[in-house]
Amino acid sequence: MGMFDRLRGELIDIIEWIDDTNHTLVWRFPRFQNEIKNGAQLIVRPGQMAVLVSSGQIADTYGPGHYELTTQNMPVMSTLRGWKYGFESPFKAEVYFVSTRQVTDLKWGTPNPVMMRDPEFGPIRIRAFGTYALQAVDPKALLTEIVGTDGDFQTDEITGLIRSMITNAFSQTVADLQIAALDLATKYDQIGQAIRKRLIEQIDDEYGLDCPQLVVVNISLPEAVEKALDTKTSMGVIGDMNRFQQYQMGNAMTAAADNPGGGGAAEGLGLGLGMAMAGRMMPGGFGGPGAAPAAGSGGSAPPPPPPAWHVAVAGQTKGPFAMSQLAGGVASGEVDRDTLVWTAGMDGWQPAGTVSALAGLFAAQSSPPPPPPPPSE
Repeated sequence: MGMFDRLRGELIDIIEWIDDTNHTLVWRFPRFQNEIKNGAQLIVRPGQMAVLVSSGQIADTYGPGHYELTTQNMPVMSTLRGWKYGFESPFKAEVYFVSTRQVTDLKWGTPNPVMMRDPEFGPIRIRAFGTYALQAVDPKALLTEIVGTDGDFQTDEITGLIRSMITNAFSQTVADLQIAALDLATKYDQIGQAIRKRLIEQIDDEYGLDCPQLVVVNISLPEAVEKALDTKTSMGVIGDMNRFQQYQMGNAMTAAADNPGGGGAAEGLGLGLGMAMAGRMMPGGFGGPGAAPAAGSGGSAPPPPPPAWHVAVAGQTKGPFAMSQLAGGVASGEVDRDTLVWTAGMDGWQPAGTVSALAGLFAAQSSPPPPPPPPSE
């Protein structure tokens, strides 16, 4: 401090703090050799408190207002200094201003996933993040436990500790509330209030701080669980699975017709798809009204499902196809005896004409029809 500043300090003694920051919790007033004159003017603005520290001991505290520092309004300081009849000379003391307004828009989040036990999905890991606010409510505790002799204490010097406390409180809250994963999004307010209550129990008495608000912005589930939820939602939207399969088969027929590179075999198989689709749209399914009764309806159990066949077309695998679809391809002449086919149980791809299960499809081609009868006279 220069000579001019010293002279000015001798003539004017106004102690005040104009806070132009948003994240300062505690600020120490700079004073040459910490000397304060008798009758100095102390100005404490709204949202502030002033604390006098003498010889390492916290003395008097002042709320918002305008004070003249004398023995009348410094009872603790007067006792520590032994001033029984007043004083005239300057005295040494440190003045700390504490911001008591809320510091908002502080961020919190779980650095690592938190494990929770869900009744539907079992043990899953979740993440969460949000915002919170801090406010100093007990300047003495804050100076003693956190600030010490720091002359410019910012919120980022304590937010790391607060975030760790919030993460711990979040884990305990999720375990205690036992909210299902599907219901977490509807319980953000309840979860936030429970976390805030746990946090205040730790920082109020010990650090002199309060958490006026804590907001849960989002709780995210693992990617696999989200995909499962999307699938479940899609199933609910589809509704009638039989009609959805008919729609898919119709799309397959359209795609086969629009694919000129598929060759004639693809057209024949498309015809088989159409036959299968027509059978599915019949009231009795593939078997029509005379289909076998279902199990439990008084008749015998239905036969096992027919094998699904795969066909090699232009170096690509097509299928699976039902026997009726292969029959459509054979009838159109696009699936012949040399066409490679495969189904479950076969060692590898084989020509269709060598597969015993498909022999009936080519029987009509091997034996030509007899000549027609002569016309009647």
